Amino acid sequence: MKKPASIKRLLTLTGWRQFFSVLNKKERNIFIVLFCLALGSFLFLLFNFYFEKTEIVPAEGGTYTEGMLGSPRFINPVYAATSDVDRDLTELIFSGLMKYNPEGKIVADLAERYEISEGGKIYEFYLKENLFWSDSRELTVNDVLFTVEKIQDPNLKSPLRANWLGVEMEKISELGIRFKLKNPSAVFLENCTLKIMPKHIWQDISNQNFPQSIYNLNPIGSGPYKFKKLNKNKGGNIISLELEINPYYSGSRPNIAKIIFYFFDKEEDLIGALDSKKIKGISLSPSLIKKGSDKYKILNSEKFTTYQLTLPRYFALFLNPDKETGGNAILEDKKIRQALNYGTDKEEIINNVLGSYGKTVYSPVLPAIYGFEEPSANYQFDRSKAEKLLEEAGFIEKNNGIRIKTVKKEAAFQFKSTLKFGSSGTEVKELQKCLAKDSEIYPEGEITGYFGEKTKKAVISFQEKYKTEILEPYGLEKGTGQVLKSTRAKLNELCAPPPEETIPLSFSLSIVNQPVFEQVAAVLKAQWEFLGIDIEIKSFEIDDLEQKIIKPRNYQMLLFGEVLNSLPDLFPFWHSSQKKDPGLNLADYENKKCDKLLETARQTLDENERKTSLENFQELIIEDAPAVFLYNPDYLYLISKEIKGVKIKIITDSSKRFSEIENWYIKTSRSFAFQKN
Repeated sequence: MKKPASIKRLLTLTGWRQFFSVLNKKERNIFIVLFCLALGSFLFLLFNFYFEKTEIVPAEGGTYTEGMLGSPRFINPVYAATSDVDRDLTELIFSGLMKYNPEGKIVADLAERYEISEGGKIYEFYLKENLFWSDSRELTVNDVLFTVEKIQDPNLKSPLRANWLGVEMEKISELGIRFKLKNPSAVFLENCTLKIMPKHIWQDISNQNFPQSIYNLNPIGSGPYKFKKLNKNKGGNIISLELEINPYYSGSRPNIAKIIFYFFDKEEDLIGALDSKKIKGISLSPSLIKKGSDKYKILNSEKFTTYQLTLPRYFALFLNPDKETGGNAILEDKKIRQALNYGTDKEEIINNVLGSYGKTVYSPVLPAIYGFEEPSANYQFDRSKAEKLLEEAGFIEKNNGIRIKTVKKEAAFQFKSTLKFGSSGTEVKELQKCLAKDSEIYPEGEITGYFGEKTKKAVISFQEKYKTEILEPYGLEKGTGQVLKSTRAKLNELCAPPPEETIPLSFSLSIVNQPVFEQVAAVLKAQWEFLGIDIEIKSFEIDDLEQKIIKPRNYQMLLFGEVLNSLPDLFPFWHSSQKKDPGLNLADYENKKCDKLLETARQTLDENERKTSLENFQELIIEDAPAVFLYNPDYLYLISKEIKGVKIKIITDSSKRFSEIENWYIKTSRSFAFQKN
């Protein structure tokens, strides 16, 4: 018969009591010490084994919160390119055929593989199997076709349309699509990072209703995260947006369970939210960050990791010499353009406006980013060289501090005919008017239009008064009374001098109405005043600047930025075919040698040939100086140190900081690690 468990425990305790009862006090103490050491050793070995055989790994969970300036409007691949907020959200919610990895290289995303043929004129992509949208509907080649067709549609006015002009598409299988280009392109692969939108959601929405569709703020995508909800204040303004893991994402499942974006109108409010721990990350403009400021303290806080990143972008002062569109003809003179370059202290802009978070730029090629050779010469700040070039161009500084150039223009009337006794007409009348100005030469002063004796006598007096210029060159002592070449020249000098036009060295500078641009413009204006150059700053809202100023090229100088990709393609920005909208040749630049080099760089699949072409282009454009290249600002991204797994190295656009967000994590756990042979 089995004894109850309570009796067993009693007997066990009784046995121990009997055991301890036969031990004296010293023996009991020694036993307890030895027992504790044995137990401690066992626990140590156990824990040591656990920690040796396991490793800390990311675990799913946690919430990442980030603050943004502005608010979303078009979380939609067709329109998102024009807004930082829209691009950021589109990056997380949508996927493309290709994407960027942390090193800035283009790798497959929805595509399983791709093939390039006919020297870069044919690109074929094959989708992965079993792709789905976040609403569980199947993602197919038809979605890719639909997305590109919408971007190509001129009625939708997508900012990406220029990238897809002339591209033909063909569905080659249920998983395959072929793109046919008019010309070979080495950079088309970059276009294929385009995010794909769901046909089943958008196909029944008319072009007219596209911008107003609810799906612009309630998107269905195929990215690592999906839309959860939008939060508004009482005034109807969007204050936050929540994302959650997309269970149908084709890549690795993200670790962070939820992402919340908070939207702010002012950078001060954004920083305040970071201080109060409402948000864990922000992108911070480098403008006006000075040592000792609140922004500077945040950048150097132990609570955050600051990623000081370089993007392939530059800001420049584009010079428009085309007076037909609103430019300034003074800028046609290369000496003026070179003087502006020598007279610009870029370091002052970087230090005083960008808080030293930026780098000087001397060409649009950005050789330091792409690994090209630096230019053989550039425009280092040299005020004396700038002043010398301005003087050589004919601009002399006057008392008011502004340089002017005096240009003689052809007179409205000049003596051109041989006049003698018996002549008549307008020129005779003008001759009599001219002679009558000197009463000693033509005391009668009659203006008849007929060349008579009195006029002849006056001409002789005129010739003899200026005999060193009129008579002596021909060995004559006395006047002839005939108005020939030398007499006409003197008459034109005295009575029909070419009028003078005074041209001030003055320009208007168009900028977007944002603090950083206003600060840069103010520094440029002050620097150029030392050279005798007058600058009028014209500030515009971004929409007005793009539509009313940039599109018609209605500016003399334009302070603006241009963004390159992981494969540098300068064709849209500097080829002469791109001088008119929708091209982006903002300096009205034309150089046939440069055109050829840009065409080669765009078309060749040979990296060395592309490199050589762009380096040669760089030398030519620096010599021509169609713009004043200013700076490449650093991109500052601050994240709380509790966010792990962030490995940002090179990004082509600020939104690409999320390109590998599935590797970020907050929570951790330990997992047994089995070493592979």
